[in-house]
Amino acid sequence: MSEIVFQSLALRSQHIAKMPPASVPRLLYGTAWKKDQTHALVKAALLAGFRGIDTANQPKHYNEPQIGSALQAVAQTFPRESLFIQTKFTPISGQDPNNVPYDPSAPLEEQVKESFMKSLENLQTSYVDSYVLHSPLHSLQDTLRVWRVMEDFHSKKLIRYLGISNAYSLPFLQHLHAQARVKPKFIQNRFHDETEYDIDVRSWCRSPDVDITYQSFWTLTANPHVLQSDIVRSVALKKGCTVEQVLFKCLIQSGILPLTGTRSEVHMKQDLSVLEWEDWEEDLVDRVMSLVGER
Repeated sequence: MSEIVFQSLALRSQHIAKMPPASVPRLLYGTAWKKDQTHALVKAALLAGFRGIDTANQPKHYNEPQIGSALQAVAQTFPRESLFIQTKFTPISGQDPNNVPYDPSAPLEEQVKESFMKSLENLQTSYVDSYVLHSPLHSLQDTLRVWRVMEDFHSKKLIRYLGISNAYSLPFLQHLHAQARVKPKFIQNRFHDETEYDIDVRSWCRSPDVDITYQSFWTLTANPHVLQSDIVRSVALKKGCTVEQVLFKCLIQSGILPLTGTRSEVHMKQDLSVLEWEDWEEDLVDRVMSLVGER
């Protein structure tokens, strides 16, 4: 990437430097697999009350340009600084080889730079609130090569927070955390029983000297057995809500940041409504959380 481009980025960063720290929403709208419906669904999610949008520069699963057009369509109602936009660098292993959004033959560092610049263009923004490495590379060394580029964009105030996704090895995460100059703020993983709900990772994230927010995806899709359990159904009956709301409420109250990718405007509003509820009884939340390992 040329020095001229970096100078342009530095000028853009003056905008974000004047703004107060971004608040992190407690529920994110996920945009995977929305394809040509992305614009309409993101606009509907924002109008329903979502202020956090998750995406990735991975054309086979996400449509960043339509997210950008949706953000522009509601810009007068929801200025950019009121929103939390999270996107990702997806390594070659996660891309469709026929539709890679950067030069796959370029050095790894250049791939990250090209992908990030393309995300800014797609999303029609001068910065992102969170930039996530979509999955670890084949080695810690290569993962750190990507992380250093992300740290450089962070230093230029083009990224507020860094994160990593699909990282299920606690020793790996601990090594990355130890060697990172800018520590990860987020870990975003699939939330299911095959990984024992990341019990060890979530416990480590809560350590005072770590302080990482755990983001869960496939939160509902991977857990029909949890939603239909006697415990969750009895809580739903007691609280007069849906089983999906029970799980979201208990996860959020336990410090987890879930993603939801519903296409239903009714469900969007139901999901968001849990943010307005007072805290539930601790023993009740503990009972629900016992179904996903521990609180």
